[in-house]
Amino acid sequence: MPPLPRRTGHRSRPPLALTVPALLAVAFLLLPLVGILARTQWGELADHLTTPGTVEALRLSLLVSFWALGLSLLLGVPLAWLLARVPFRGKAFVRSLVLLPMVLPPTVGGVALLLAFGRRGLLGPLLEDWFGITLPFHTSGAVLAATFVAMPFLVISLEGALGGLRPRYEETAASLGASPVRVFFTVTLPMVAPGLIAGAALTWARALGEFGATITFAGNLPGTTQTLPLQVYLLLQEEPEAATSVSLLLLAIAMLVLIALRGRWSGTPTDRDPAAEAAGEAAEPATTDGPETAAPSAADTRETWSLHADVTGFNRLTLDAGPGTTIAVVGPNGAGKTTLLRALLGLTPRAHARLTLGGTDVTGLPPHRRGVAWVPQDGALFPHLTALANTAYGLRAHGTPRAEARREARQWLDRLGVGHLAHRRPAQLSGGQAQRVALARALAARPRALLLDEPLAALDQTTRAHVRHMLRHHLDGFGGVCLIVTHDPVEAVALADRVLVLDDGRALQDAPPAEVTRHPRSPWVARMLGRNAWPGTTTSQGLLLPDRGTLVVADPLPPGTEALAIIAPEAVSVHQERPSGSPRNVWRGTVREIIASGSRLRVLITSEAAPDLVAEITPQAAAELGLADGTTVWTSVKATETTLVPR
Repeated sequence: MPPLPRRTGHRSRPPLALTVPALLAVAFLLLPLVGILARTQWGELADHLTTPGTVEALRLSLLVSFWALGLSLLLGVPLAWLLARVPFRGKAFVRSLVLLPMVLPPTVGGVALLLAFGRRGLLGPLLEDWFGITLPFHTSGAVLAATFVAMPFLVISLEGALGGLRPRYEETAASLGASPVRVFFTVTLPMVAPGLIAGAALTWARALGEFGATITFAGNLPGTTQTLPLQVYLLLQEEPEAATSVSLLLLAIAMLVLIALRGRWSGTPTDRDPAAEAAGEAAEPATTDGPETAAPSAADTRETWSLHADVTGFNRLTLDAGPGTTIAVVGPNGAGKTTLLRALLGLTPRAHARLTLGGTDVTGLPPHRRGVAWVPQDGALFPHLTALANTAYGLRAHGTPRAEARREARQWLDRLGVGHLAHRRPAQLSGGQAQRVALARALAARPRALLLDEPLAALDQTTRAHVRHMLRHHLDGFGGVCLIVTHDPVEAVALADRVLVLDDGRALQDAPPAEVTRHPRSPWVARMLGRNAWPGTTTSQGLLLPDRGTLVVADPLPPGTEALAIIAPEAVSVHQERPSGSPRNVWRGTVREIIASGSRLRVLITSEAAPDLVAEITPQAAAELGLADGTTVWTSVKATETTLVPR
């Protein structure tokens, strides 16, 4: 049988009305370059480029362009960071100033420089009288002119790269104890290095080709300010063939810069390689999480830290916890869980935490001096550092010598079962491995409090159980207070000593997991635990529901109490006909969804007389009842099977 022809996707032809102008634009840009290539006298090219005047002009151009690049880096990098990271009034005006030299005619820029730094300018007389510096008609003037027109390329490129860098990397570094300056040089700049390199290359190329501002402000003095573009201008009047050859040199340099930048510098951290993840998981030894690994010696002399926080703003609560306490923070989206963590870190204006750790008030301290380590949901491992360097980062930020920091970091990685991955970068780690490295990094920094924002959310079920067991083991030995944001009831029960339930920034419940499981005060938590939860107001007989129906209960609360009725799915009976007998609560409804849950089925039933209700039955019972989507059924709940919890 002959092989089937390969199917190719159908590609529609581009519209002619757009294709023709586009091709004309390409031709318009290409023809001047072709003109230079066609008019170049290739046999005399070497002679034209090696004349003393051209060589001197090239030397001066390189000198001026590299000095302009240095000044642009010195001044432009902080300016780009300011525009990308700091909100301030007048930012739009400052950004317009940055862009102005890019749209301003170069000769106008030269006139402006002359009126600012010339001998009769605003600052020129002061510079000459006080420091003996004269900029016009001097090489330093050519550097200033080139910097004026070229620096915007660096600022714009770097600001874009900084804008694309998510702040969580810098915030995580600060939580590990790194000062803002250290964060900038060890995290921010390395992560935006591609954007910085691209901006620097464009800045250098633009400075090398600068003409108008230079000739207006610095003049055209051979050996002093006569750069290669000015040499081309003079040669065009006297030796057009030589001018073409020198122009070709500048064209070649510019094209080399653009080709080198093409598609190479994205300025964003790389994602994990799926193939590397799979290989990492496959290569991981089965015994890497054993608790028998010795802890770092620093952990044996660890201090203990209690926590007290009065939180105001969006979050409004008071939090007290003794050393070694783990608190699971749960609640619906928008409840303020992450805002609470960021308030404890001092990273958000939405909420303010008056925070005391171990009897020390750290409220007025910046994030890097609070001793509060943060592990974001994805770990935020620094992509340019190995697992070992990531783990040692907090120790180095606190002044630990390099060798000692690496030795202790290695111990923490071994303890969490990822020591064999010490020299891999984050892109080469699986999700579970990365989470363990992130936890090792946070614990190695010796924090007073540990904040984990959904640390297991991105993991599959098998890896999640594996990491959860490891996490529980190491939290047992942590001397501070740990807060874990989670949406998983298994995590809350398995990891936490207390569960803090938030809703709209308020604490609805703060109790041991068993108490929250038995008597949840939040509809969201009750549903997270798989229970039916109906809010309402109590009456003498039970609970008045929002639709004015009444749920009869065996043990009612005092009338007028805002309460939550908790009904276990297995306590809901499903019938084909209206039941008779003891049930006090009976409703007619319609099956809307049937989901397998282990060996049982969870059936969602809607009714006009009551809120949505979930029943849990066996597959055999579902078959006997003939349940399917849209089936009409009767549901009943005994009064003794309903629990009322005050809200």
